[in-house]
Amino acid sequence: MTSIITYLRSAAEKRAAYNRTVAEIARLNRDLAIEDLGIYPGDAELIARKAVYGA
Repeated sequence: MTSIITYLRSAAEKRAAYNRTVAEIARLNRDLAIEDLGIYPGDAELIARKAVYGA
C-alpha cells in the first residue's frame, strides 16, 4: 500500500514540474528563447517532457 502512495505522489510531483516547465518556457520572450537560449517556445512540451521524465 505504501508503494502505491509513493508512486502516486511521485507521479503527481513530476506532472506538476512538467506543467510548471511548459508554462515557463511558453512565457519566454520569443527572441530571447530563440537567440539566447537556442530553443523554440513551440517545443515547450517536448523540452519539459525530456527535462522531467528523461529521454
